Amino acid sequence: MDQETEIINQNTRMEKIRTFFLSNKKSLISALIIIILSVFGYFFYGDYKKNQKTALGIKYNNVLIKFNESNKSEMISELKEIIKEKDGTYSPLALYYLIDNSLIQSSDEINELFDFVIEKTKLEKEIKNLVIYKKGIYNSQFKKENELIKILNPVLNSESIWKPHVLYLLAEYFYSKGERQKSREFFQNILDIENADQNILIKAQKRIQRDFSE
Repeated sequence: MDQETEIINQNTRMEKIRTFFLSNKKSLISALIIIILSVFGYFFYGDYKKNQKTALGIKYNNVLIKFNESNKSEMISELKEIIKEKDGTYSPLALYYLIDNSLIQSSDEINELFDFVIEKTKLEKEIKNLVIYKKGIYNSQFKKENELIKILNPVLNSESIWKPHVLYLLAEYFYSKGERQKSREFFQNILDIENADQNILIKAQKRIQRDFSE
């Protein structure tokens, strides 16, 4: 009797399942198609982004290879285009090349490009902190104290691997301004950071011993 009851229950469950699929056939087929298209779209988008990055890398290298004084304006334009692509690798590289080779003289324009890369480009956390640090280096030549610290604050208020470098930059900045006490404090702050970059740590120790020993 129990066996017969179990068979009846199984048949009932199977009938319910069959009825459910028949009643919702269109919805289930649509859901299956959406899943298949989503999976296909994911891999297609991944390949598209990979190919796009490869093409951008080729474009960046070609710009550098064909550079000469006669086509400087064209090169600047192409490097700006690369920056505007918002690529996490080549947008910062294009900006650094413009700065390192003094291709743009306007500090306002350079800072606008820095802000674009920092705010509009999807960067890994430490890459973003590196760009902020480099913006600080660039602006340390002419910005006032409060303006420079404002630029560097996102890294100063973090546990970034670039924080010791930023502290060292500020220590050198204040030393060049003759503000020895502020300079010493920033050098000392480097020594207080656990796992600070050893090169920066040693340089800070040497500066304290050499320039601030009583």
